[in-house]
Amino acid sequence: MNHQKSGSKNTKSNTNTRENDNNTSDTNFIRQAIEEDIASNRFDGRVHTRFPPEPSGYLHIGHAKAICISFGIAEDYDGLYNLRFDDSNPITEESEYVEAIKRDVHWLGFDWEEREFYASDFFETLYEYAVKLIEKEKAYVCDLTPDEMRTYRGTLVTPGKDSPYRNRSVEENLTLFGGMRNGEFPDGSRTLRAKIDMSSPNLNMRDPVMYRILRAHHYRHGDNWCIYPTYDFTHGQSDSIEGVTHSLCDVQFEDHRPLYDWFLESLEIYQPRQIEFARLNLTYTVLGKRKLKVLVEEGHVNGWDDPRLPTLAGMRRRGYTPESIRNFCNRIGVSKADNLIEIGQLEYSIRDDLNRNAPRVMAVLNPVKVIIDNYPEGQVEMLDADNNPEDENAGTRKIPFSKEIYIEREDFMEDPPRKFYRLAPGREVRLKHAYYITCENVVKDENTGEIVEIHCTYDPETRGGWSDDGRRVQGTLHWVSAEHAVNAEVRLYDSLFTEREPENAAEGADWMKFLNPDSLEILNNCKVEPSLLDAPPESRYQFLRMGYFCVDSDTTPEKLVFNRTVPLRDSWAKIQKGQK
Repeated sequence: MNHQKSGSKNTKSNTNTRENDNNTSDTNFIRQAIEEDIASNRFDGRVHTRFPPEPSGYLHIGHAKAICISFGIAEDYDGLYNLRFDDSNPITEESEYVEAIKRDVHWLGFDWEEREFYASDFFETLYEYAVKLIEKEKAYVCDLTPDEMRTYRGTLVTPGKDSPYRNRSVEENLTLFGGMRNGEFPDGSRTLRAKIDMSSPNLNMRDPVMYRILRAHHYRHGDNWCIYPTYDFTHGQSDSIEGVTHSLCDVQFEDHRPLYDWFLESLEIYQPRQIEFARLNLTYTVLGKRKLKVLVEEGHVNGWDDPRLPTLAGMRRRGYTPESIRNFCNRIGVSKADNLIEIGQLEYSIRDDLNRNAPRVMAVLNPVKVIIDNYPEGQVEMLDADNNPEDENAGTRKIPFSKEIYIEREDFMEDPPRKFYRLAPGREVRLKHAYYITCENVVKDENTGEIVEIHCTYDPETRGGWSDDGRRVQGTLHWVSAEHAVNAEVRLYDSLFTEREPENAAEGADWMKFLNPDSLEILNNCKVEPSLLDAPPESRYQFLRMGYFCVDSDTTPEKLVFNRTVPLRDSWAKIQKGQK
């Protein structure tokens, strides 16, 4: 496939303050480089990017940053973007991961249209490119073992030395490479290497491997191939075949850029431009796909979509919105240098989004019953409650109120300390949307001493939670009518790790020992208002005074399950202050 001209030429290159929902402002170095290329007409005014995940796991928040940068920039410059699966390692790749990646990219808000590619579909073309390099005496078949190859490679301070097979003739190399493809040699016995410079200060240029023999079943191509190209050989040529203009990569590939350019120049084919940016690092988590795979496969979490994981599937299940993730990626910006982003910044993004958009409801997580002694027996009132005071178009709903209600157990104390502004003997508080109530007495379990009932009286003149006589109460409590309450399970999530930087907490330390044993708490006796009875999975709400919650996919007609997305307030600042 030849690259095609795509999109219209940029008309925004002179704006210096634009920001959008998908990416950072156009003052970053990537945008500057793109605008230089547009000004010089390097790619005929085109901007065409790609996101090339390996289908060996689920996408995580670090991938979200890469997607927002590559796809967001293409959108800003009226260009195109591709989704390409780098599926050249059959040992680790599965169709499940392909489908999960597509689902996550779409959920994040990007549509690659018909531009879905697979590196494995270029295998024949890549093989022909390799033959071309052999014919140009720029590649050779090598018989060194992996250990021997490492020895010959040299170090950062000592040059490498030529392989004894480096000067094989073109004819011999072509014959041997054909034999590799035809399965004539054992796995690992031979490789195809680029012939560059074994004394180069850049180790990536010291005759890197292009192909290895590997008899493994490929999830798309079965057993058609027994040799597979390396990522370094696949990457740039795939970009070229697809017509990509700007190949935006993790900064770890900066030292690979000379090799990227060498292959394209040696093959004399269309040459995109590689630009690198720093990867995302996040406190109290790990983002390496291999480490996440260990957590999943060893059962430390409940699958790739566990809400404790930084995978997009886990974050979606926890209640994060795609808008909040894009806004987070926008705020943290683009840089060349590695930096560590506080988890609180990510939580701020979702809290800010849900504060504006999530409906308010009432739920009691640790209930204790309140009986309003002077409320008419059998009476039920339907009270007005606002759905979201931050949204003038959100409207109101009706909630039932009756003689018996539930409140949070922590909202009552028999002997309260100073500045405890909730319910206590003889004290009056406001019930949100309802009435003022005053505590008269309590009933306790004779064996345990635990409070099982709180008896109160109410003021019928305070309907709606307001008094006309001007008296003020300091406490406002949320509640649920006992007669109408819906039972629910609520899962409270904490960070998956106890250390701020689990991979760097101690030199040589096992990062797994920092797993948080209290990362999940399950509450089974929660009570929620009846409007939530038929809420579908991924519905998000603010539980008044308790935080933001999302309906979990485990919900069934018999059991309503909620995940806490984030608390109402940032708790990380307090934690960090304490650690200092």
